[in-house]
Amino acid sequence: MLFRSKSQIKIFCIGANKTGTTSLENALSDFGYKMGNQQEAELLLNDYKLANWKPIIKFCDSAQAFQDIPFSCPYTWLILHHYFPEAKFILTVRDDSNMWYNSLVRFHSKLFADKIRIPTKEDLKNASYCYKGFVYDSMKIMWKTPDDDLYNEKILKKVYETHNDSVRHFFKNNPNFLEINLSDESSYLKLCEFLKQKPLYNNFPHLNIT
Repeated sequence: MLFRSKSQIKIFCIGANKTGTTSLENALSDFGYKMGNQQEAELLLNDYKLANWKPIIKFCDSAQAFQDIPFSCPYTWLILHHYFPEAKFILTVRDDSNMWYNSLVRFHSKLFADKIRIPTKEDLKNASYCYKGFVYDSMKIMWKTPDDDLYNEKILKKVYETHNDSVRHFFKNNPNFLEINLSDESSYLKLCEFLKQKPLYNNFPHLNIT
């Protein structure tokens, strides 16, 4: 039987990367929530790949709120909901899948290529984030794109859209679920209402804009 945390309420940010997750993390931190260490969490990627959920659930004891890998990976939210049924889940989205895809490609090009071309397999295998090759591993595990077309637009958009639709369907009418688009001016106040927090500013501080 998997370890089950008995600590205080959890907040899981389950939107895909490049949907405003860094801005959301900043807002949650400003409210005083202890955020999970992102790089430590990202090293659980292989456990996600193997469906070894125990280390991921155990990691949730380390903080109150969590975002990005492995929490943004497809269907991790389903496991989390099973072990933390009272947790709050926040799905961040972009205006559409085109905007999300273009943001992801620009961001990766900036970090792992020459800011112009799309990164290659070799670029990602040589990237040293977390560990050398982590970015390549994450692309293969999360998106399952072919080596000769790692940023296949059709596949990436399909995974993104399927993730969002699955989350919406599962959490429909659940009061512990919130979907927000950080580009909407009302999104920050919606977050405050959802968490029953007093607003600290008028809208989200946008970070890592691409």
